[in-house]
Amino acid sequence: MSLLVVGLSHRSAPVSVLERAALNADAQVKLLQDTVAAEPASEAAVLATCNRIELYADVDKFHAGVAELSTLLAQHSGVGLEELTPYLYVHYEDRAVHHLFSVACGLDSMVVGEGQILGQIKDSLARAQDLHSAGRLLNDLFQQALRVGKRAHSETGIDRAGQSLVTFGLEQLARGGDVQQWARGKKALVIGAGSMSSLAAATLARAGVAEIVVANRTFDRAERLAQILMEGDDTDVAARAVPMESVPAELTRADVTVSCTGATGLVLTADSVAEAIGGRTPAPSAAPGEDGPGAPGGRSGAAAGAPREGASGTGLGSEDGCPLDLSAVQGTAGFSVLGEAAVAGMAAADLEQHAAWVDNGTVGGDRRAGGPARPGQTGTLDPAADTDAIAALAATVATVGRIPERRRPEPVEEPWRPEPVLFLLDLAMPRDIDAAVHRLAGVRLVDIESLAEASAGAPMAADVDQVRRIVSDEVAAFGAALRAAHITPTVVALRTMAADVVAGEIARLDGRLPGLDDKHRAEITQTVRRVVDKLLHAPTVRVKQLAAEPGGAGYADALRTLFDLDPETVAAVSRAEDSTTEKDRGPA
Repeated sequence: MSLLVVGLSHRSAPVSVLERAALNADAQVKLLQDTVAAEPASEAAVLATCNRIELYADVDKFHAGVAELSTLLAQHSGVGLEELTPYLYVHYEDRAVHHLFSVACGLDSMVVGEGQILGQIKDSLARAQDLHSAGRLLNDLFQQALRVGKRAHSETGIDRAGQSLVTFGLEQLARGGDVQQWARGKKALVIGAGSMSSLAAATLARAGVAEIVVANRTFDRAERLAQILMEGDDTDVAARAVPMESVPAELTRADVTVSCTGATGLVLTADSVAEAIGGRTPAPSAAPGEDGPGAPGGRSGAAAGAPREGASGTGLGSEDGCPLDLSAVQGTAGFSVLGEAAVAGMAAADLEQHAAWVDNGTVGGDRRAGGPARPGQTGTLDPAADTDAIAALAATVATVGRIPERRRPEPVEEPWRPEPVLFLLDLAMPRDIDAAVHRLAGVRLVDIESLAEASAGAPMAADVDQVRRIVSDEVAAFGAALRAAHITPTVVALRTMAADVVAGEIARLDGRLPGLDDKHRAEITQTVRRVVDKLLHAPTVRVKQLAAEPGGAGYADALRTLFDLDPETVAAVSRAEDSTTEKDRGPA
């Protein structure tokens, strides 16, 4: 049997696909049950977070396992297999172990180094144990992954390389500023009472918000979280619980809202958010900079599309002789009458006329005489000075259909938006908050998609290299232990067979020498056993060492063949070991 993982994450799939493929708790349970019921798999575990969905299994056939696990992921996620396949990744045996250990250390997280993934791995293992879908391999793998993750955080500075997704999201809401300064005194609404929402509530409390309101579909869980926040020694935040029906009313009071529920539909629509902030932001018509000269941050009337100075009769907007339809194009954002968009494809005669118009209308006055530019003044084109340039431009147009820009396009000015009065952090997958909220004035929304974009170029700390070395060492040690454990039942079966041979020979000796006293019988028995043990000691120790090396799996088969061991006896030993290990295994 071999370890196989098939999955998709923020590194392989866009957020839109992850959102559609997200598995709720019931779907995860059904996926586990169907996986262990499938022919190639004997064990299974699901690791599902806000930015990854991975199915781990112990399979007896690689290709059949990949096909079956991919099909099951598609069925239970609701995304068609053909659409899902391009975003899936597959890891097998040591590569699968390396992947999970890297995930546990935070190396594969959206925010490198975040420690929240350890709790999610622990939950994944507990779910598989409750459903009895995790056997010896996955129990050992996931528990070792937890130990590796804890080692990485305790022995290195990986925590400095990143933080939890909650902290990173709050930093994005604060636009990279100090979160405590930004959060101080604010009223917070937390929707959901699961692990992510609880972390968000605790983080907000430590950041100094004045009040936290917790809303959850199960009111008892909301009350329990609010009570925990109130009893915290390091905060003095006021916290209370409300039912989900109270969210619209609480949203009108909140300054910051964090939502992370398991809902399959939207929790907050754009209309509900717009209604909640109604009256809290200035009306668009009263926004500064929209109209009127001298408005702060706004454009003057000319820049906003009003007629330029001299436009009446002689300005750029109505200059006689211009071959362009200025009324149709001058309002276009970024358009320049001197740019390539204006003259691309223009015939040579029109280009010459345009060049003359630009010289006369744009600059004004007699440039060659060094006279001052006067708006609207027309001058006379000097054919001798410009003929060569015009001919070159005309040849360029005839060849490539365009000419290079003569100046940069006029800048496109961003529309004025008021300062946010409501900050929204959506950590759910699929999303809880309508993405259309991004367009609402007075609202700042940060969700999984924007967090992925913000973290894409984040630098990693030097400690990441040290964590990678830890992962490599732990993968090698786990693989060696796994391969050694694989041969143990065969070695045990061999020693059992040897003990049976010794017992049989002693019984035969009793038949031949019935008068042998107990003292001599015991000495003979002990001697025969010592001989057998010494003969088997070196081969069994060496075979365990060889089996622990890469490619050592064949030594178990060799032992069974050389000593003619009964496969069923070996299997019985293996089952007995699994049963004993399962009884002795504590909670993750």
